[in-house]
Amino acid sequence: MADGIISKAATVEIPINSNGNTDDGLEQATQRQWRLDDKLGSGRNAGDLQQVMVSGPNLNETSIVSGGYGSPTEGGGSAGPAKGPSSAGGPPTDEAARGVAVEKLETVKKWGLNTYKCTKQMISERFGRGQRTVDPELEAQIELLRDTKRKYENVLRLARALTNHFYNLVQTQHALGDAFADLSQKSPELRDEFGYNAETQKLLCKNGETLLGAVNFFVSGINTLVNKSMEDTLMTIKMYENARLEFDAYRSDLEELSLGPRDAAAVARIDAAQQLYRVQKDKYERLRSDVVVKLKFLEENKVKVMHKQLLLFHNAISAYFAGNQQQLEQTLQQFNIKLKPPGADKPSWLEEP
Repeated sequence: MADGIISKAATVEIPINSNGNTDDGLEQATQRQWRLDDKLGSGRNAGDLQQVMVSGPNLNETSIVSGGYGSPTEGGGSAGPAKGPSSAGGPPTDEAARGVAVEKLETVKKWGLNTYKCTKQMISERFGRGQRTVDPELEAQIELLRDTKRKYENVLRLARALTNHFYNLVQTQHALGDAFADLSQKSPELRDEFGYNAETQKLLCKNGETLLGAVNFFVSGINTLVNKSMEDTLMTIKMYENARLEFDAYRSDLEELSLGPRDAAAVARIDAAQQLYRVQKDKYERLRSDVVVKLKFLEENKVKVMHKQLLLFHNAISAYFAGNQQQLEQTLQQFNIKLKPPGADKPSWLEEP
């Protein structure tokens, strides 16, 4: 075992020169082997063997260089991974990327600070400790709009249910009229009776389709009013309420800073807080004006639309159940309602959830 260790220590490193020759390395290894043999032959103890092993080559420092490429002796530097030439546009690209990263970091920082202030203000208001900007007249109008929207949504739901049921009734009348007409042809003894009923059901079916066109127009008008006009105004109101919360948050922050010490750093913070407060105040007042204008226009539009839709609904329902086919058709002509051709598919609005 000792011979194996000595042999490994003596022959582990055979450097190759730049020309690929190994004569010098082989000669050094041979001389080292002779010295080891002399020491072992002189009968030295195990301590001498350990000294020989320590004086041997360090395995951790072993390096095999192939063909002299990257060699410390010829390259003048330590061996390492080769680095390609940097592109001419490298520094500007790095600078631009750094600028984008800094900008994103600032955006996240501002967002986090704003979220913290607004959350703090909202919690303070909820527990009755924070002051809240209140506009009683505007808030009463907003609450009235939300209540009106809920009631109109209920009317829309009921009108859709009525139209759906009435559509099924018309389809049943159409099938019943066809059945009576078929029996009139095949039952000579009851031909007149089946014929009268067939004509009646066909007339009711025709008038029902006319009424469906009027009710469909009514439903479409309310749907536009509720889910577009009112919803658009409520979205602006939501933005206004968020701006109000931000305004109160920055106002409270400015008030807290104003009550503190007035050293140079505090004065700088107060100036920055005043600037942010003015920005939020302008945003709040602008959105408040937008809400006031939209509420006014919405009210005018609601009265105009519902006046037309309610008049249509009343006239169409009254003419249908009075059996006045001529008045029913005139009602549709008055509101420029065009019916679908016979055999058309079920109205698409019935498929809405």
